[in-house]
Amino acid sequence: MADFKRPQKPNNFTKSGGRPPVQRHKNPYNPKENAPRKFAEPNDEADNLPDGIEGRNAVIEALKAEVPLDKVYILKGDDAPTLRLIASKARAAGAVVVDADRRKLDAMSRTHAHQGVIATTPAAEYVEISDILNIAKAKGEQPLVIVCDEISDPHNLGAIIRTAEASGAHGVIIPKRRSAGLTAIVAKTSAGAAFHVPTARVANISAALEELKRAGVWIYGAAADGEKSLWETDLTGSAAIVIGSEGEGISRLVKENCDFIVSIPMSGKMASLNASVSAAVLMYEAVRQRTK
Repeated sequence: MADFKRPQKPNNFTKSGGRPPVQRHKNPYNPKENAPRKFAEPNDEADNLPDGIEGRNAVIEALKAEVPLDKVYILKGDDAPTLRLIASKARAAGAVVVDADRRKLDAMSRTHAHQGVIATTPAAEYVEISDILNIAKAKGEQPLVIVCDEISDPHNLGAIIRTAEASGAHGVIIPKRRSAGLTAIVAKTSAGAAFHVPTARVANISAALEELKRAGVWIYGAAADGEKSLWETDLTGSAAIVIGSEGEGISRLVKENCDFIVSIPMSGKMASLNASVSAAVLMYEAVRQRTK
């Protein structure tokens, strides 16, 4: 153990005759007390770091090896050629590139040596919309697809995926931007269902709905101002249920691409339900109708 040297006893007094204020010294037996303070706020993304890649060389090698990347966070304002190269190659590989300030990167970092870049990998592999439809076809069932329009809260997305698995839905569709991805948090919140539910990540939800329509799928959007009650809606055929984000609901363009806007009957004082709860109600109404 290293020798501990006590600070010298003050041998002078203040002009007023009082003792000078005692200076606190660092306690060598308490490393936490000596550690520098961190002002970055806690961040849910930090929970992704077991599946994360930090540092310029590490991210470049991951891209070369074609490791699937979910998002690549790059230090905002840093024009280093290496970071520009990483951003370009990440976009070409289909990853979402996010500008992040140093506080966010520091809060996310496990190594504290991120060099201005952190990449996160999906907890499960993404699929194509056609894969979801083929799964339903192989089972001899009418497709039941859940479309999440900008569900940014990973806990909500995880809960939706968990219900999708339990209800027998054939897959989930999420957008690349303004949405949670298949992160470690989502996998944990879904109780592992994220590893069993095929999930497609698309550049544009409206375009995804058009693809579903061409495959013969009817699109049902959930909204408080729906023209039809859920109890009056036939969900026995090929159906895609669209769930909007918390607070905002379904975006205007996506709403315009829905064939039907459906509302959940509310008898109490609350005007709406949590996004994952709404999704569960609609999914299990579809299950009820299909198992009559």
